[in-house]
Amino acid sequence: MRLLIATGGTGGHIYPAIALADAAKKRYDDIDILFVGNDDRMEAKEVPAHGYQFKGLHASGLTGGIVNKMKALLLMAKAYRKALRIIEDFKPDIAIGFGGYVSAPVMLAAHKKHVKTMIHEQNSIVGVSNKMVANYMDAIVICYEKCFEEFGREKTRLLGNPRATNAVQVKFDEAYYRSLGLSMDKPLILVVMGSLGSSSINAIMKDVLPKIDNKYQILFVSGKNNYEEMKSVFPQDNIKIVDYVKQLDIIAKVDLIICRAGATTAAEITALGTPSILIPSPYVAHNHQFYNASVLVEKKAAYMIEEKDLNATVLDEKIKLIMDHPAIKEEMHQHALALGKPNASSDILDWCDEMKR
Repeated sequence: MRLLIATGGTGGHIYPAIALADAAKKRYDDIDILFVGNDDRMEAKEVPAHGYQFKGLHASGLTGGIVNKMKALLLMAKAYRKALRIIEDFKPDIAIGFGGYVSAPVMLAAHKKHVKTMIHEQNSIVGVSNKMVANYMDAIVICYEKCFEEFGREKTRLLGNPRATNAVQVKFDEAYYRSLGLSMDKPLILVVMGSLGSSSINAIMKDVLPKIDNKYQILFVSGKNNYEEMKSVFPQDNIKIVDYVKQLDIIAKVDLIICRAGATTAAEITALGTPSILIPSPYVAHNHQFYNASVLVEKKAAYMIEEKDLNATVLDEKIKLIMDHPAIKEEMHQHALALGKPNASSDILDWCDEMKR
């Protein structure tokens, strides 16, 4: 199997792609994988760091005024021509696009070269690149029922995010858990707003976390940008502050997670059935985190508080509603599990096998 993967721009596109590549390496003895992405974004470092071949293109999103859009189209045309050469040299059996504007010219080039093509849409709101190429693709993988409205059902399957498979495969690391100063005997609330954190939400946490009953322990991941400010704010013994956490290594012991609603987070917490309070970032394209969270709320797997409505009183009420009522917490757990796609990677690779045959 020769697999070409196009992805880029953000971790939400890159890490599911790497997760699928990892699964493919385990599955096939004769796998050869090539990633294609932006030459100046995080994938240019992150993909090689995971041990994969990487070819860089220079591309830009269709944003801003007419001049910027014209420049972006010229870059895309150049990226398309380079992608044609990459595909001619690598000769993939299948090309899979995980989104980000760089994936569009690569997937169109794969189609032009009569390579079997698949795109993966992580969010409930379809990204611009996937919209651009969908009509030319052989297969489309989605993570939310809502995306059938955009893609139709003829060549679309709801198989989920490969990060869900990663989540269920990671084993609980008790030594790491204890190294964070956490007790094995107390229920745990995890608060995490991404690798950089959120200054606005951190300010609210200063008010709400000390009010939480000390029969619960709290691990507050401040983010690297906010750690120095937050590390000495809470004198309470039940509140631990870190700038970063290996989330999957401890999530088996998390009773409640308060977090953003990115595609990867949603995939992981549904695969594991973790009860959650979701605070969607309002600063992402098309407000897609709000719609991701809305699906979990509709299925009674999570509660959502929009950032504009977030305050100490509202958050404290939601925490008490879940943590002080075991029946509600268990109901959320079961409903989250029902949404999860823990077999996403193997299901996607099964479809790749079908396409190759």
